[in-house]
Amino acid sequence: ELKHVADSLSMLRCFPALAERKVRLADVGCGAGFPSVVLAAAFPEWSVTAIDSTHKKIAFVDEAARELGLTNLRPVAGRAVELARREDFAECFDVVTARAVATAEKLFRECRRMVAPCGRFIFYKTPGQAEELAALKHERGFVWRVLPEFKLPEDAGTRLFLTGVRS
Repeated sequence: ELKHVADSLSMLRCFPALAERKVRLADVGCGAGFPSVVLAAAFPEWSVTAIDSTHKKIAFVDEAARELGLTNLRPVAGRAVELARREDFAECFDVVTARAVATAEKLFRECRRMVAPCGRFIFYKTPGQAEELAALKHERGFVWRVLPEFKLPEDAGTRLFLTGVRS
């Protein structure tokens, strides 16, 4: 649906500099591929890794990538907490993102090893989830903030981003 595509691309509204460079992005809990498939299609120079523990969802994302010719999209079946322990996932992503998956605190604890030096987390959240920032304020090695909320097109709701930059 158009609203999911618009939501997926809304990251660039708040982080426009990402559009100007090559980005290594991990989408944790990718589900049907939002935002990973959309971002891989919009930014062919990016390297996008779609992660989900449900094999059926990863098979769908893999098929979508093949049908759309997205050679920059790598679907990976597995739990993020386990993948983060692997050497080939350690500190290799400029951006680790998640949309409608888990609390920011849980995602941070499970995926913190994936973020490259000077990398960041970008979590898609709703205004009601902004309080998740409080649980992250004490985490060392990252500077956290909540970005201002904005409305998605076609009455698709309100969105904000919770972001943590590796310091």
